[in-house]
Amino acid sequence: MSGLGIALRAEGRKFRSSRAALATSALFVGGLIALSITFAFAAQAGNITAIAKLGPLAEGTPWQVLSGSAVQIAGAGGLFACGIVVAWSFGREFTEGTISGLFALPVGRATIAVAKILVYLAWSLGLAVVATAGVVVAGLVAGLGTLDAGSAGTLARLPVLIACCGLIALPAALLATLGRGLLTGIGAVAVIVVVAQISVFAGAGPWFPLATPALWAIDPPGVPVAAWTLVPVLPVVAAALTALAWRRLQLDR
Repeated sequence: MSGLGIALRAEGRKFRSSRAALATSALFVGGLIALSITFAFAAQAGNITAIAKLGPLAEGTPWQVLSGSAVQIAGAGGLFACGIVVAWSFGREFTEGTISGLFALPVGRATIAVAKILVYLAWSLGLAVVATAGVVVAGLVAGLGTLDAGSAGTLARLPVLIACCGLIALPAALLATLGRGLLTGIGAVAVIVVVAQISVFAGAGPWFPLATPALWAIDPPGVPVAAWTLVPVLPVVAAALTALAWRRLQLDR
């Protein structure tokens, strides 16, 4: 078995036994479902507060409110959840003191970093599928009526948005490495979330990579296909720099 294969098995085992990843996944999926359903019923009941928060979305069918709310919540919540998990994956080695043991392994540290990223990305894809399925099942169980084509299209964009959140959150891995701990990674996540949200509200447009997936999920025609070419730049650079940082790690620094 190759060095990467060995690292993938080891990191996958760590991830599966992690309470942090499990708790974050449960909180995100549960919160996404609960809030989306709540907004759908609140809008249907004519709740003034909910209608004010939903804006024009409140005038849609229950499924339209559910799907639209899910997309808007996932834009920020998915980014924060993914950022916490990737920051934990890299930062825990420093906070728990296990990083020193990695220097004695025959597998290179850069390879271990790549394995961590691949396992994390696989988790983010799984999270996207589970969260979307959970929202759909919740809507059906709640009896929101027939799922219309427009709402189905919005829900189909939800897993893509969450998967993109996983990519956009990758700089947290680099910051957790450079800061030698979990807190710097979480701080990076907070900055990314704030910048992404401000860019959306400030009208930065679909050409700003942090805002492109969220804007596309809300209004696909408003995002040019060419704008997507900028989205992979940040995660690719972050992943490459993280692997390089792990390769150059020294115990005395």
